This record gives sequence, structure tokens and C-alpha cells, in this order.
Amino acid sequence: MAEKVTKKKTATKAKATTSRRKPAAAKKARSNGTRAAQGANLVVVESPTKARTIGRFLGSGYHVIASMGHVRDLPKGKFGVEVENGFEPQYVVSATKKAVLKEIKDFAATAPAVFLATDPDREGEAISWHLVQAAGIRPEQQRRVVFHEITEAAIKEAFEHPRDIDMKLVEAQQARRILDRLVGYQLSPLLWKKVQRGLSAGRVQSVALRLIVERDRQIEAFVPVEYWSIDALLRKAADSQETKQFTATLHSVVGDKERIDLPNGDIAHRIEANLQGAGYAVTEVTRREIHRRPTPPFITSTLQQEGNRKLRWVASRTMAIAQQLYEGVTLGAEGSVGLITYMRTDSTDVSASALQETLELVRQRYGAEYAPEVPRLYTRKVKGAQEAHEAIRPTSVRRSPDSVRQYLSPEQHRLYELIWQRMVASQMNDAVLDSTSVDITAVPTNLGRQYLFRATGTVLKFPGFRAVYMEGLDDASTDDKESNLPELAQGDPLDCLKLDPQQHFTQPPPRFTEASLIKALEERGIGRPSTYAPIVGTIVFRNYVERERGSLHSTKLGQVVSDQLTGYFPVVMDYDFTAKMEEELDDIASGERQRVPVLKEFYDPFEEALKAAQENMPRVKVEEPTNEVCELCGKPMVIKTGRFGPFLSCSGFPECKNSRPVVHKIGVLCPNCGGELVQRKARKGGRGSTFYGCSNYPTCNFASNAKPVSEPCPECGGMMVEAGRNAVRCTKCSYRDEAATKEPAAESA
Repeated sequence: MAEKVTKKKTATKAKATTSRRKPAAAKKARSNGTRAAQGANLVVVESPTKARTIGRFLGSGYHVIASMGHVRDLPKGKFGVEVENGFEPQYVVSATKKAVLKEIKDFAATAPAVFLATDPDREGEAISWHLVQAAGIRPEQQRRVVFHEITEAAIKEAFEHPRDIDMKLVEAQQARRILDRLVGYQLSPLLWKKVQRGLSAGRVQSVALRLIVERDRQIEAFVPVEYWSIDALLRKAADSQETKQFTATLHSVVGDKERIDLPNGDIAHRIEANLQGAGYAVTEVTRREIHRRPTPPFITSTLQQEGNRKLRWVASRTMAIAQQLYEGVTLGAEGSVGLITYMRTDSTDVSASALQETLELVRQRYGAEYAPEVPRLYTRKVKGAQEAHEAIRPTSVRRSPDSVRQYLSPEQHRLYELIWQRMVASQMNDAVLDSTSVDITAVPTNLGRQYLFRATGTVLKFPGFRAVYMEGLDDASTDDKESNLPELAQGDPLDCLKLDPQQHFTQPPPRFTEASLIKALEERGIGRPSTYAPIVGTIVFRNYVERERGSLHSTKLGQVVSDQLTGYFPVVMDYDFTAKMEEELDDIASGERQRVPVLKEFYDPFEEALKAAQENMPRVKVEEPTNEVCELCGKPMVIKTGRFGPFLSCSGFPECKNSRPVVHKIGVLCPNCGGELVQRKARKGGRGSTFYGCSNYPTCNFASNAKPVSEPCPECGGMMVEAGRNAVRCTKCSYRDEAATKEPAAESA
């Protein structure tokens, strides 16, 4: 017995020693890994990768620490806003950030200066301000430095020209955070009471959900309308050497300006019969040159849209990989270098030096005929665009995708190639196309009314920017598809080889994809660059929306939530009002408005609507249909909500009382195939242990015993999983962080 006790104590001691070592490992990950000289300046950034890259540029006179984002925030589990006291926020230091905050305090105590090098946006400005407040950094120590690319020249330039923290930007960020808390922490409990427990609502996410719900209902209510077309397969008359066939489409009756209407097959076939044996001849040939301009360099929204169209990535994945490219990638002997500029921006501006470098590359690589005489400039006329920012571009276009391929992961290379191509193409000449339109008159044998057919052809004359890049499209377009017509001239007789009447039906509007939803939000002025990815992620995570073959479909639950909120909070759910709130946040950032009046103008009517909804909103029971079938009676299974949450129940209840647990999505995508990861129970082992597998099983057999988290590894971009209660680790590399796992907040979007 004594031996067993000794062994137990030894094991406990070893465990305690290991536990004490973990913070040291985390500390090393947070810093730039170099021993700070006595009296060195302190630099605070957000991530370890950024810390290492910047630390290498600055040298031994600086010690760089990563704060891992915000060190303090509104409290979880409580409101945290004193509405009656001028909407004063009650910030608390997260338990998981106390160690890094102590580290910052300790270094700041002896540092001559503390350089706050957080991201160049409102969120980054607020992180710096919170650090100053929480760590007690003295005013004379504070140096705010801002840069839009992590290169040696940009870092040194920024550190030579520090500034004060911009409190207008901080105020704007605080206003957004408080607004989201006011909405999320009061609407969510209402939904728990009126619909089901566990639901959430957000100021912007709920408006995005409304967009999807309304589009789905337009599709459901759509009634197809029949219409017909008639194509004629033609070629030059038999006595000509030209034998190339081409197609012309019936356009109108000669002499009529309006296009001919063929609402049904009877009319189409009647005209077809009338055209049998008709004579065809060219009556007019119109040729013109079409110029197509390149698209501007990426901003956040267009990068996310193109990532979705061309790479089939969700917005959060695109932004995670872009973050890695921005913070720095080790390029052999060159060391760690940021490959792209800051990826949260709504400005298409590009620095003069980058424009000149790109023009020179175009001339050298593609030839002088591809380069415009002066740089192309793009203006983005959107209220609130942060013009001090640049577009998303390579920090140097001289680093071609092929030259850095060996240092990048496949994902990093694909995204870098997209960004490089878009930037280079933006500084190239127009693509030039030759377009030909041919009008053809058909004269029936009965010499009755004559018909006009029209054929069009487009040929690429000069590729211009298309030699490098073409933007993806949400909807298929045939405008620029090449179709070469034979040489035709006015008066040329033609032979008709075939008449082809075709039935068509009008199509409903397409379902939203992530790309088209982000585009719609941007066009309406809803959200800002940092919010697009969280908006989509939150409504999918909450099971309001499902992804299906690249499209976003509202669930029954999402429709109920949207209807309840739209009915009782019409102002909050109004598209124009939401856009106006974004403008008012921009006004706070520019100093035109103050935070408290803006919050009060919003909250007073919102509070009245909330009281009315608590009294009058009906209780709605959601039984959501599923694709699953009851294994006992064969009837469809539906989702019901009980005291322990949602569960699957047979629709034949009470005759059939079969039920089983709902498969829980965890808001993380499979690293193997991109499918949804879900929580499952193993069939073996007593009651069944929990594991996390791909929803595409058995096609994909990915599984993990540890719970994956939504944040990718800051080191390698790999999937992170929980490692104990308050830590996460990477499944691909050795990265580990002593930080609590993150869960989407109700008001995060």
C-alpha cells in the first residue's frame, strides 16, 4: 500500500511539474523568441508569427510580445453595459490573458518605450487602447505604430514615425461592440423564451439571415413562364467556297421594333412551318471593337468572393490563409517576410511605388504593348472606405507565385497566386474583342411577312490583362464567349440547313452563395471588411442556414427566427437602417459624431420594441423537417426541442415514439474535404465516447477525439483542437497555446 501511495505522489508531482512548464512554452510562443537586452523597447502585436517577423526586422533593441488579440472585453454571461450610466462598458481581463498581460506589464516596467503595433484598423486601435489601460502603460511610454505590410522597409518607416492612439477609432469600435451587446444579449433571451433555447440574434447577422430567407421564399413562390425561341442553322449559299455553319436566332418581324414574342409551342411551330423553304440573305453587318477593363486589386469583400468562386473556400478560410500571408512566411535565407498587404480593407488605393514596380514587371514579362503609359488608378466611392489603407496586393510583385511556391503550403500558394494575378492584371491594358452582329432576312415562299434573324460573333483581338487573370462570375455570362462567324457581307445569300424551335422557362433568382451574399451586403452598406466572414459563419453555426453544394439555404428554424424578429423589430431588421448605423459608426471614427448620442438614439426605440415583443410575440414551436427516415416505421424524422435541447423525433408520434439525438455541427470545416465537422458518439465503449467526424462519412473518414476549434493555427494554418480545459494545440505542427477555446458570441457579427 505504501508503495502505491509513493507512486501516486510521484505521478502527481510529475504532473504538477509538467503543468508548471506549460506557461513557459506559451510565453515562448507569444514572444519573438529572443532575449531582451536590459532597457530594450517593448513591442506588442497580436500573433506569434507577426512577433517573429517584426522582431527579426527590429533587432536586439526591441522585445516583441504577442497579446493573442484582445486582453480584455465585455464579460461573458452578463450584460456588461451600464445603460443608465451613459452606456458605460464594464470591461474585464480574460482569465486566459492574465499571464500575457503580466508579461507585458513586467517588460513595460523597465522599457523606455512601448510600441503598440496592432493591426491598422479600428479593432487594432482598440486592442492597443485596452492594452494601455489594462497594463498601466504610462503616457510617455506609448508609441502607436501603423503599417500595412510587414516588410523591413515598412516596419522601419512606421517605427520612425509613431503617433498617439486615435481615440476616435477606439470610440467607433467601442460603439460597435456595445451596440452588438445591446442587441445580442437582449434579443437572444427573447428567442429562447419564444422559440427555443440556445438561439442567438445579432444586429447584422439577423439582417443577413433575412436576405437569405427572403431570397429562398422568392424561389419557392416563383412560377415559371414558358417561352420559345427559333434558331436557324445557316451557311453561305452552295455556290460559295465558304462552308462554315453558324446559328442565327429569330429576333423580330421585319419592320417591328419589338422582339417577337413566342409564348407557346403552337405559335413557334406555326412560324417554323411558314419558314419552310424560305429564302435567307444578309441585310446588314455591324462590326465594332469592344474594350474590357481589368478589375481593381482586391479589397476584403472581393477577395472573399473570388476565394469562394475560384477556390471554393468559405470566407473564414480565405481570411485565415490571407492572415498567414500578411503576418509572414519564411522564405529560406531571406527569413520571414510578409507577402501581402493588410487583408482587411475597403480601399482600392495602391502606393505609387507598388504601381511603378508592377508596370515595370508587366513591360518586362509581357511586353510594352501590355502596359499602359501611366498607372491605372481605381477609385472606390463608398462612404466609410478607409482611404488610408491600400488594396490587398503582394508586398512585391517581383515575388512571383512560382518563385515562392516551395516555401508555401498548397493553400497559401493558391491564394497568393490569386492576389498576385489580380494586382498584375490591374496594371495591364484592356482586352480588345472584335464583335460582329449580322442581321439576316428570311422571306417565306408565300411572300407574307418577313422575319429578321440575328447572329453575333466575338473574337479576342488582343488579350491584354486576360493574359494573366479573369474575374470569376456568380452568374454565367455569354457576352465575351468567343464565337467566330464566317466572312459575311450585305446581300450574301444563305442556305438554311435546319430550323430548331426550342422550349424554355423563365428561371427563379439564384440562391445566395457566400460570394453573392457578401456582395449583396457590401452593396447595401451592411457590415464592414472585418464582419463579412463572422456574419456567414455565425448564421451557419446557429443552424439558421445550411451550405448545400456551394449555396446557402435557410432552415425552418432560420425562417422562424427571421420572421419573429422582422415582425417585432422592423427597424432593427431594416436594411437601410442597418446601413445607416454603419455610417454613424463611420461618423464616430471621423469625429463627426459622439458615441453616447448615437447609442441612445438607437437604444430608446429598441427598448420600447423589446418590451412590446416580450408581451406580444407568440410562442412558436419549430418542428423542422429533415432528410432522415425513422428506422422503425419509415416515416420522416423531424427536429423537436425538449428540456435537454433539440432531438430527432418520428413525425408519426404518438403512434411511433422513436427518437434519437441530433447530430451537432460544431462550426468547423473538415481539413480533408471541407465538409462540416459534427459531434458523434462512438458505438463501442459503454455509453459511447464523444468524437468529431466529417459529415461526409463514409466518403470522408476524418475523425478526431479532441474537439476542433474554429481558429486555424497561427503558425501553419492547420486545424486546432482543444487540449485540456484552457488550451489549444495544432494537429499539424507543435504549436500550443494556453488559452481558452473560443466560441462564437451571440453578438459577434
